[in-house]
Amino acid sequence: MSESFAELFENSVEQQNVKVGALLMGTVVSINREKAIVNVGLKSEGFISLDEFKNPKGELEVAEGDIVEVALKSIDDGLGNTLLSHADAKRIKLWQSLETAMNSKEVVTGIVTGAVKGGLTVDIGVVKAFLPGSLVDVRPVKDFSYLTGQEIEAIVIKMDEVRNNIVISRKAVMQEANSADREALLETLEEGKEIEGIVKNLADYGAFVDLGGVDGLLHITDISWTRVNHPSEKLTIGDKIKVKVLNYDKEKMRVSLGLKQLTASPWDSISDRLPIGKKVTGTVSNLTDYGAFVRIEDGVEGLVHVSEMDWTNANARPSKIVKLGQEVDVVILDVQESKHRISLSMKQALENPWEAFEATQNKGDKIIVNVKSITDFGLFVGLQGGIDGLIHLADISWDKQSSEELVSSYSKGQELEVVILNIDAEKERISLGIKQLAEDDFMQYASANKKGAIVKGTILEVDPRGAVIQLADDITGYLKAGEISQERVEDATTVLKTGAEVEVVIMNVDRRSRNVSVSIKAKDSVEEQAAMADYNKQSSDEATGSTLGDLLKQAKDK
Repeated sequence: MSESFAELFENSVEQQNVKVGALLMGTVVSINREKAIVNVGLKSEGFISLDEFKNPKGELEVAEGDIVEVALKSIDDGLGNTLLSHADAKRIKLWQSLETAMNSKEVVTGIVTGAVKGGLTVDIGVVKAFLPGSLVDVRPVKDFSYLTGQEIEAIVIKMDEVRNNIVISRKAVMQEANSADREALLETLEEGKEIEGIVKNLADYGAFVDLGGVDGLLHITDISWTRVNHPSEKLTIGDKIKVKVLNYDKEKMRVSLGLKQLTASPWDSISDRLPIGKKVTGTVSNLTDYGAFVRIEDGVEGLVHVSEMDWTNANARPSKIVKLGQEVDVVILDVQESKHRISLSMKQALENPWEAFEATQNKGDKIIVNVKSITDFGLFVGLQGGIDGLIHLADISWDKQSSEELVSSYSKGQELEVVILNIDAEKERISLGIKQLAEDDFMQYASANKKGAIVKGTILEVDPRGAVIQLADDITGYLKAGEISQERVEDATTVLKTGAEVEVVIMNVDRRSRNVSVSIKAKDSVEEQAAMADYNKQSSDEATGSTLGDLLKQAKDK
């Protein structure tokens, strides 16, 4: 009696030395709620969980009668059941195919599932492989998370099935492809050419763009006509962009790229649109220690130097005057179109308080001010318009005093009446005076008593070198020892006494230093000269009978 094909197949399988882990072909004989029953020709049918036949969407991908490949997990689980696995069969087949691919250096594909320490995990069928960070790209890449979710090509470089460890290299595939692409690209690469590329890395100074086998640098200043603080403001790793080749060094294999050069420069004909002296409105786009940058057109920024920000705060920090994003009025001071530089002024867009003060006040006017600060050289006071004026030490008092004495009676915030002495709007200087409010006794005395006048005074102080003579209230003169007598005087204290009244002649008046020099010795000479003048005048008058001696005696008696 002849046996059926199924019986022959079953007998042949049983006669085989079937081991756990062997791959077998089987037929799905039935499906229940949880399992699929598969006949692989063994003594008993095997069971496989339906989960192994479902796709990622949860859809069942097997039906009764289907022939499937399975792996033998156990011939007898102790209850007489044969355990099979469809998933294990797929994994075993995949490991076998991956081993074949590794040995032949064939390219495999996978989906990047995420980043881990030192690299990426890649799903290759039903197994996961590790892609080290150093093998992600032909060039070192700090951030390779942009590949997550993308399908990549790689080469298997290491396998350990026992440890379930697979290492792959994307770099090897890229090197292989890039070598051919690079040669083709280098033949056509030239300055001025527009080409597409993919942003592969970002740095503080720019972005690296993969042009297809050749990387080019897109410097941060060539990304946009507007200010870019970091490339990430305009670009993202993985972006496909069109760029322009600005420079190509064949020997060093360096390519410089430009993105903003694909559009017209906003600096073209800028001098016509923004002539010097024009007042415009802009937005503060950046702050530095030396000033503020103001955007006055799309892609056009100008610098307001700190000295041009405010009339009264020339040394203030820019951040104390304006804020980022603030709208300000500015005046164009200078335009350097070739260098893309514009100098601006905020303060010149406002009224000049120095010129306004000059227009409303005159020299000699008396005004009320408040002391703002006290220095070694005078008092700074606040004026209308927020500007300052200076009362120099020399203009505080007519009296001779030390600088400490002159300012000791003043305090910050004190209200004063002053006289305007000088206004220089161009140099931003206004000089004021306090002493000019009162009459100058010294000047009055000097006007009344010219050089050569004989006056009386009282000795205030005496030392060997001379004496201080009080000539009037708050007016003193100095008598040197050599000016006491016609005879030589070595020590003035031997001939002069404090409190004694003397008659002296004024030798010199120094209005600047407010010093008066006097002499007793010269007084006799002055009297003799006066007597001689009288004698000469009267010499022709014989009737007088006066002699020179008489005239001298009369002069001394006066």
